[in-house]
Amino acid sequence: MNRQLQHSSDILVIGSGAAGLTLALQLAAHAKVTLLAKGELVEGCTLHAQGGVAVVMEPEDSVESHLQDTLTAGAGLCDPAVVRHVAENAAEAIRTLIAHGVKFSRERREDGLGGYHLTREGGHSHRRVIHAADATGKAIETTLLGAAQAHPNITLHEHRLAIDLITGAKLGAKQGTIEDRVLGAYVLNRDSGHVEVFRARFVVLASGGASKVYLYTSNPDLSTGDGIAMAWRAGCRVANMEFNQFHPTCLYHPKAKSFLITEAIRGEGGILKLPDGSRFMHRFDKRAELAPRDIVARAIDHEMKRLGAQCLYLDISHKPAEFITEHFPNIYLRCMELGIDITREPIPVVPAAHYTCGGVMTDVHGRTDLPGLYAIGEVTFTGMHGANRLASNSLLECLVFGHAAARDIIARLDTVSLPRTLPAWDESRVTDSDEEVVVSHNWEELRHFMWDYVGIVRTDKRLQRAKRRVDLLSGEIAEYYGNFRVSNDLLELRNLVVVADLIIRSAMARKESRGLHYTLDYPRADESQPPVNTILTPENFHSS
Repeated sequence: MNRQLQHSSDILVIGSGAAGLTLALQLAAHAKVTLLAKGELVEGCTLHAQGGVAVVMEPEDSVESHLQDTLTAGAGLCDPAVVRHVAENAAEAIRTLIAHGVKFSRERREDGLGGYHLTREGGHSHRRVIHAADATGKAIETTLLGAAQAHPNITLHEHRLAIDLITGAKLGAKQGTIEDRVLGAYVLNRDSGHVEVFRARFVVLASGGASKVYLYTSNPDLSTGDGIAMAWRAGCRVANMEFNQFHPTCLYHPKAKSFLITEAIRGEGGILKLPDGSRFMHRFDKRAELAPRDIVARAIDHEMKRLGAQCLYLDISHKPAEFITEHFPNIYLRCMELGIDITREPIPVVPAAHYTCGGVMTDVHGRTDLPGLYAIGEVTFTGMHGANRLASNSLLECLVFGHAAARDIIARLDTVSLPRTLPAWDESRVTDSDEEVVVSHNWEELRHFMWDYVGIVRTDKRLQRAKRRVDLLSGEIAEYYGNFRVSNDLLELRNLVVVADLIIRSAMARKESRGLHYTLDYPRADESQPPVNTILTPENFHSS
């Protein structure tokens, strides 16, 4: 490997969504920042986020109310101090976005006046979701990316897949000593096929979640749990991986891959219906369509299985056509492209894996167990979401923790030196694979059994079956990884099998139903003791 493939900067940010861009822009006035995007710079979960950002902006609303709504959704596992910190800092985060130029939707009033339009989503007791029509994530992503591209202290690289973190321990430093810290990362250039070395004083994981571990997901193909797997291999703890949020309403159509139907449609009066046109949510929760996502997803899953239906329906057609096209223009246009006029007929929907509530453990500053390594956004477990994420708290968490981690890094910049040249990636003992079918077959098998056995409804028997299969796959993939030159698909599969194992082990450890974890063997929450988080440590975990 030649020296041209050694990159250096003060801070390496892995991920180009709302969390990574927010942090990079906050740091850029103080340090040189390198930001890596796995795909196109703009691609990722933020781009596809439709609903909005939860923030208290109305006099009748309060931080206390936002706090209580979040704690209720989290089913006893949220950290109240963290939730309060995020809710209290939400307004500042929104002001920063507005200053960058994000155009949030405004109210229309006859007198020509009016503030920002706030919508209400499931689990919220007030209208507090600020949004940009039904494409809030796109507005945030494109605006922040434009600002980052214009900043001289931010270098952006696309088509870069981080392979593993480089740590002092991996280079011979004693664990727990001052030399045992993160030094950078090995990164696959997906265009050239070569592995590059990125050195940095600090590394930040902002790589998103792991919903691609499931067969059906609302997420783009990039959501393969890379940051969670890398941090785990580097010795960081992970927590609450059993809590996978399934969005109740993804568009059901053979040409509509991963197209989300925002929760805001239910917030604005959308009604869930069976194939015969009858309502059903009132039988599952008194809040009906405004119940939290886990309840709605389980209700839809139950009714689909009971009826043998391929999908159910979400109907907003009773609202004026002008209201629908104004509030949900992108959903309206996409559905029209597929021959569905949502102003006249219901939308066919199915549940799909949507958000990873667990992840790499951090403190309120985004610091992980490994010195110098930070994590922000969906890749993390901060204590914010507990057993179930409240709608529109995800982008908010990205923004607030992006600010918090930036402040902490700035305060520590003068205490850490840039690492010297790091060892090149060694592929002297590997060959090109002539059996890519092994990777594709294992990829499909993994996502199928995760959906069937570790999905919306679980049992001990299903989890045991999944554990046996993931153990076999882990061995096969480790052997394959050790013998063949790395590729994008192999690296993603290697990360997915780690994440799948963490999800299964966490689910097996929780002998109750709570929040997003629902098991038929323990259908109620265990009230005999205070609820606890599921924390896994990598001490006894062995991975290539």
